[in-house]
Amino acid sequence: MAPDSPDSDRSRRVYTRGGDDGTTALLYGGRVSKDSVQPTAFGDVDEVQASIGMARAAAGPELADMLLGIERDLWTVMAELACNPARLDQLDASSGRPTQAMVDRLEALIDDVSGRFDPPTEFVVPGENEIAARLDVARSVCRRAERSSVAVASDGSVVVPYLNRLSDLLWTLARWQDGGSRVTRSVPPAD
Repeated sequence: MAPDSPDSDRSRRVYTRGGDDGTTALLYGGRVSKDSVQPTAFGDVDEVQASIGMARAAAGPELADMLLGIERDLWTVMAELACNPARLDQLDASSGRPTQAMVDRLEALIDDVSGRFDPPTEFVVPGENEIAARLDVARSVCRRAERSSVAVASDGSVVVPYLNRLSDLLWTLARWQDGGSRVTRSVPPAD
């Protein structure tokens, strides 16, 4: 190929045209329809990661550091969900399988942050401030990702427990950032 050929910079292009037929590639080979359960699950986790990024962009340094670590973990979650099921053995904890230690870290964060405020004992109304509202959006997206991942996660996988704990952590972080939650019964009914 000539250096000035239109295809000479193909590796730098964002588009591949590979999905124009409505399919997407799986990690370690194979293709599936873009509307099948795997792309739905890893797409939902991708949305969780983006939502957490929106929260991190408005967060103070301590919270931003917590969220950045979670964003890193979500790449691992997505790798497992995007992997060809017949090739899951090619993933390991260092390159793409979530671990129980990751779930344990989330539980430790929940315990730590929960000790910093008195958690509400009733349903709360999201939106006391911008950062709490962004965390609540991320939490609701995470719940959807958890539901869609149930159909994809393999036996022995910790993807679903990880996402379950993550949504709990996001709720906890939102309440911490609220600085005092507004409970639903404190909101007057609409006329």
